[in-house]
Amino acid sequence: MKKILLAAAMLALVGCGEKNYEPHALNEETDICQICQMTVAHQEFAGQIIEKNGDYEVFDDIGCLVEKLARDDQDEADVGAAFIKDAKTDEWINVFDATYLYDKEFWTPMNYGVLVFKDATDAEAYQADAGYGKLMKFDDLQDFKWGIHQ
Repeated sequence: MKKILLAAAMLALVGCGEKNYEPHALNEETDICQICQMTVAHQEFAGQIIEKNGDYEVFDDIGCLVEKLARDDQDEADVGAAFIKDAKTDEWINVFDATYLYDKEFWTPMNYGVLVFKDATDAEAYQADAGYGKLMKFDDLQDFKWGIHQ
């Protein structure tokens, strides 16, 4: 019994050390994309990186967020979380776990043409309705050339 209580106490302490990162509310009048310097006028495409020290950066398109993560000056160890808006629900979702749907015909603020979905089934349904689009995961975005940026 003592071993079970000790194990439970250790798990509780480990859980206390983990930080819960939450996305920040956006303000269309003051939030500016860290890459392209455009205002975040279309919040349904917005993204943000929350650093472990509590700082955060806002992006107006998934392409800008991915570009920031790929930069040499962005240390992965500093990133606590990264969020993007779900194209179906408009809720903040984890960038790294999302499913992406690309086509140069999809409109996004910076013409990257990438829509983001929490659930792969939602992305597949959107793809079927549109009749086009390429399904992707986060790792596929690293060297991908999108939209007018091709």
